Amino acid sequence: MRAMVFDGNSPTLQAQDVPDPEPGPGQVLIDVHVCGVCRTDLHLVDSELPEPKRPVIPGHEIVGRVSALGAGVFGFALGDRVGVPWLGRTCGACPFCRSGRENLCDQPGFTGYTLDGGYAERVVADSRYCLHVPECYTDAEAAPLMCAGLIGYRTLAMAGDARRIGIYGFGAAAHLVTQVARHQAREVYAFTREGDTEAQALALRVGACWAGSSADLPPEPLDAALLFAPVGALVPQALQAVTKGGTVVCGGIHMSDIPSFPYALLWGERRVVSVANLTRKDGRDFMRIAGESKLDVATTPYELADANRALGDLRDARVHGAAVLRVRG
Repeated sequence: MRAMVFDGNSPTLQAQDVPDPEPGPGQVLIDVHVCGVCRTDLHLVDSELPEPKRPVIPGHEIVGRVSALGAGVFGFALGDRVGVPWLGRTCGACPFCRSGRENLCDQPGFTGYTLDGGYAERVVADSRYCLHVPECYTDAEAAPLMCAGLIGYRTLAMAGDARRIGIYGFGAAAHLVTQVARHQAREVYAFTREGDTEAQALALRVGACWAGSSADLPPEPLDAALLFAPVGALVPQALQAVTKGGTVVCGGIHMSDIPSFPYALLWGERRVVSVANLTRKDGRDFMRIAGESKLDVATTPYELADANRALGDLRDARVHGAAVLRVRG
């Protein structure tokens, strides 16, 4: 099968013919139709994530059809449309797994990072961590739900019942979580790079009540701020924007260092927290919400062979919404 492979040495993926994977016990073999391109993939190829599988096939926003079943698979049948997210397996035995916090598992497996992912014509995945995809979405629309949507959903949940939400970094995750927040009757204020009028227009289109530069303060104090841009300098900026008792939630797996800032920005019981991965419950809950309230998913298509161009466009902020690789059909 054809795949785009990261060898661990060069940020440029290599197109290779590799053996077809075979499903083991509990696994499904999936014919990949599309795979979203996530900023985490960019962190992988830029060597900003430690100890990846080498070589590894990136990609963890996978949508395709089940083409073979390993022994002991329940809940999926041949031909089912399936989504594969970032969390690929957990140990089930560590204190975090045993306390319902499998997102913090001590020995996890991550799709497209420590496990081969979806920049390929086929992939195997543990069926227990796969998701049924709502029928109201095309394959391309469904792919960003597998990470941008899921991580956005968990990031929003970390903000509690905050009614006035600021979102910094308006890309794939932000444009989806804005719609979920509006569905929950929250106000959303969008912050983008200076002069990024396309991202600001997207924010307003999907329900933000205000859009401006990340260097600006919003017209109203925020109850919470969600950070999807991997820029540590935005943390003190967001702290200035949230009111007393407010929360700044860092939603990315990687972020540049947070600069020092005056304690006065944190005082008043403001909090800075991070989001780590997701749980299977997050996946089920978000798929239910996405199925009940059809989200407007903005995508930019690329062919599998153009994965390097897609990553470059993402790096240079030339993608608005979500980049999606078309693999087959």
